[in-house]
Amino acid sequence: MTTPVRTTSRIFGLLLIFCLAARASETLDTAALPSDADLERSAAVVGEIRIDNQDIFDTRDPHENKALFRLANRLHIETRPYVIRNQLLFRTGERYSRRLLDESARILRANRYFYDATVRPIAYHDGQVDIEVKTRDVWTLNPGVSYGRRGGRNTSGVELEELNLLGRGIELSAAHKSGVDRDETRFQVADRHVFGSWVGVNALYSSNSDGQERTAAVDRPFYALDTRWALGAAWADGNRLDSLYDRGEIVDQFRELHRFARIYGGMSPGLKGNWVRRWTWGADYDESLFSIDPSTPAPSAVPADRKLVYPWIAFDLIEDRYQALRNHDQIERTEDFYVGTRVRTRLGWINSAFGADRDAALVELYAGHGFVPSERTTLLINGSYSARLESGEGQNSVLSGEARYYVKQSEKRLFFMTFDAAVGHNLDVDRPIMLGGDSGLRGYPLRYQSGNERLLFTVEQRYYTDWYPFRLFRIGGAIFFDAGRTWGTSPTGTPSLGWLKDAGLGLRLGNSRSGLGNVIHVDVAFPFDGDPSIKNVQFLVETKRSF
Repeated sequence: MTTPVRTTSRIFGLLLIFCLAARASETLDTAALPSDADLERSAAVVGEIRIDNQDIFDTRDPHENKALFRLANRLHIETRPYVIRNQLLFRTGERYSRRLLDESARILRANRYFYDATVRPIAYHDGQVDIEVKTRDVWTLNPGVSYGRRGGRNTSGVELEELNLLGRGIELSAAHKSGVDRDETRFQVADRHVFGSWVGVNALYSSNSDGQERTAAVDRPFYALDTRWALGAAWADGNRLDSLYDRGEIVDQFRELHRFARIYGGMSPGLKGNWVRRWTWGADYDESLFSIDPSTPAPSAVPADRKLVYPWIAFDLIEDRYQALRNHDQIERTEDFYVGTRVRTRLGWINSAFGADRDAALVELYAGHGFVPSERTTLLINGSYSARLESGEGQNSVLSGEARYYVKQSEKRLFFMTFDAAVGHNLDVDRPIMLGGDSGLRGYPLRYQSGNERLLFTVEQRYYTDWYPFRLFRIGGAIFFDAGRTWGTSPTGTPSLGWLKDAGLGLRLGNSRSGLGNVIHVDVAFPFDGDPSIKNVQFLVETKRSF
């Protein structure tokens, strides 16, 4: 007769053997998974696609299995699996491609409602590769208040914003913000994947203290490297009070009525080797009408009206080359750095026959390249030039360039340096080249200097810690030095103060649970130069997309 104890032991033993066998089978499948090159050579096809979308907090982790975190998970509506599936560049039955898996992961990570995303093969059988798509949601509802300070000016707001409405990837927001230039009450709706497609729509209406703004756009962009066509249209209409600044103070104001419309289409043979070539053509209507505002003192100069109507054609050359990094511009997040070569040219023909107020040629050029001298070093450089060629002379011509240099000293330390320069010629009065607390010179008021030329240099020593308070914020810090100056004539005729320098330190809070801002900056900066009116200490609080 079998005793209950012996029966229980047998059942337990059988369960243990089953679990070990299942685990061994899983390990065997993973170990037996061929390399990406072998899978592609053998013409393997995609099998099952498993969507594993994780909630905001992982309650399997004892540190996150708290009542508040469980409540947040219950209140949060997870991203629908079809929203994730529709953004993948591969389907069941199609040829396996490691490149498409990597590009799909980059597309998913670009969504603000995901903290991270990975796409990887997990099993191979009968010529088929099963793929796991793993994502993690973040909190996307923002009901509350906001505050920021930079360049000696405060901003605040009350808003209700949802970046992932009902888990469908739709953005909806209503906000009232008090900013540097104006107070605004704004409503916006956007959907980048209408009915699960690659067609996106965006509409905005803003009623401001100095006017209003309305924009609308619908487009089907070049969403991936191998996309063969694109099509879109955009429209904007606005009325506002523009200001010219000197030493951080308003010195001139004038009213601008702006209208803009664009329609475009594009074609591409797709990805050939490691390169993509794209041709885009379209037409723009760009009008700005300027006038004296009766509620403000008469300005010393009012910009001339502009009505630019023109067809245009553009060419893009893009190299397929990316690098996935961590602890560079984010804290403990996967960062997709583009380290390839990209060139863009756009040429337009402005002519009175189309309704423009002048005859001119529009020229826009851009070139960028990434260098990876070693596994710890990354250098990103780019340059651009834009101008209107009127009567053989460049108008509003701007030549600019930027270099960003990263040296990873360890997993928790990084040296960063950036160099930014711009040279302008015959600039439109309403578009001066500015330098101040809102453009990288953190120890000075915003829009502190203006002119025809600008140079800015920044050095930062960045620190990344394992401190993870309340399982909400990743903590980092920085010690920085900024130096910059302007040259040439400003719209207000005031001379440059020469080189301006500051140093300071800052706290960085990487927001790991919300899609409403990736890194919160809290900085203290000390200016070394400038006029006696500026404060000896500048406090800055703002949210940015990077460190």
